[in-house]
Amino acid sequence: MTTDQDTPIALEARAEKEARLYSPSVERNREVIKDVFLKTMPTAGQVLEIASGTGEHGVHIARHAPALTWLPGDPDARSRASIAAWREASGLKNIMPPHDIDARQMPWAFETASLDGIVAINMIHIAPFDAARGVFHEAGRILKPGGKLFLYGPFSRKGVHTAPSNADFDRSLKAQDAQWGVRDLDEELIPTAASAGLQMEATISMPANNLSVVFIKKG
Repeated sequence: MTTDQDTPIALEARAEKEARLYSPSVERNREVIKDVFLKTMPTAGQVLEIASGTGEHGVHIARHAPALTWLPGDPDARSRASIAAWREASGLKNIMPPHDIDARQMPWAFETASLDGIVAINMIHIAPFDAARGVFHEAGRILKPGGKLFLYGPFSRKGVHTAPSNADFDRSLKAQDAQWGVRDLDEELIPTAASAGLQMEATISMPANNLSVVFIKKG
């Protein structure tokens, strides 16, 4: 997700009610993402969400993990308004007001080794690769030792798409913006993570040929 002028912030039509945006894809996948998150990520402490979009994923996870302090945000102003509206409507006290972090702009406004987790859902492929570099670089800096980074979306493996639909999706993304695209987990992301002091801990197959990928900061 980027906020460059005339660049769309989502690949889907979103309904809106009282500033809250509603994502059809979140409606489809929030349960499985929440379940995997709760099994693989810290459920207490502070978790930063990057490119939160509508804010729905954060509310859903935070509701099921009351010991977490959830830090959502997005560089897009309309998305931040939606995040704030979802936060208010939820009544949850463990969700903080939205930040405006753009993953490409470093350093982020967090102290070194201060966070327990970072989350980026459906973001890596809808942004320039500099955004992915920013996520890994800052995760290596601001996660505590043993802290974790959670990514969700489509990924290729060793230069090969995991399904024909992902190859089609990759072509569609690049037709919209040449800097976008399905990233290769083995050839692009794991080496980038390693350079930031992170190692891949788990990959979990998800519906619609997506993956949840968890990286851990080495102690």
